[in-house]
Amino acid sequence: MARPRTAARTVEHPDLSEVSLQQVMEALVDPVRRTVVFQLARADEDMSCGRFDAPVSLSTLTHHFNVLREAGVIRQYYQGTAKMNTLRTEEMEERFPGLLSSVVAAAVAEAAPGTP
Repeated sequence: MARPRTAARTVEHPDLSEVSLQQVMEALVDPVRRTVVFQLARADEDMSCGRFDAPVSLSTLTHHFNVLREAGVIRQYYQGTAKMNTLRTEEMEERFPGLLSSVVAAAVAEAAPGTP
């Protein structure tokens, strides 16, 4: 028997005008979440949840994606069965000028060879 068709899956995202600086900073303080942001910033395209290199289980990584999404840092959407992730770079720059680019630049510097 065929399964009934369902509506397309959607993911809720906050309006950045309702996101506080405190919420964004709390999301970015965690090293796993900064790794996600760094990898998204360096990627040539949006990334599915399974493509991230993180030192945690997939279920724990899902929690980190939720925190980043609820803080307005990332946007998630479904492409077929894959949940895709992208940075909300332009929106974040408008709301908190320089914040996301500074975090990414610091992550690049930290990952550079010879960095203490």
